Amino acid sequence: MVAVPATPPPFVARVERVTAADLRYSWHPGCPVGPAQLRRVRLTYVGFDGKPHPGQLVVNATVVRDVVTVFRALYRARFPIRRMRPIDAFHGSDDRSAAADNTSSFNCRRAVSTGPTSWSMHAYGKAVDVNDVENPYLVGTRVIPPAGKAFVNRADVRPGMAVEGGVLVRVFARVGWGWGGRWAGSPDYQHFSSNGR
Repeated sequence: MVAVPATPPPFVARVERVTAADLRYSWHPGCPVGPAQLRRVRLTYVGFDGKPHPGQLVVNATVVRDVVTVFRALYRARFPIRRMRPIDAFHGSDDRSAAADNTSSFNCRRAVSTGPTSWSMHAYGKAVDVNDVENPYLVGTRVIPPAGKAFVNRADVRPGMAVEGGVLVRVFARVGWGWGGRWAGSPDYQHFSSNGR
């Protein structure tokens, strides 16, 4: 008898409205978008164990279609994702989410940069960070998260990494999103956004 590989269950995506109560740590009055402009997308992803897992992203309602298209393609390609939970699971802490290698989107916060302060695209729900450890953000001598130091050498390609020509970068490009890994001086390998910033 020949073993037949198991067919993974179909990709699932379900879109739900959110309220301020759902976003206790990631939203507050004064943010550039309100809860009514955001949606929770419950979707299936493939973990580093090769198995399907349920995940959640909170994104702007205007980019739901893009996000579902991207993660459907990643699921079909069996691109591994460590975990996918809204930033509220980490009490709104980007550092804690990044250290947990969490894939996330909405968080009402300022951009991490050395220039003038401005809202991050995450504050609009129009950016997604994928596998933060495998895809660190390099700001001067800082590596965010610190565990990402093991992945600073981008020529040593391993599962879960965003690299030029790789499936992760390609599928975001197909929906017109830009990749922070191309930023001069401070590449943000985990970061994808609808406007490239």
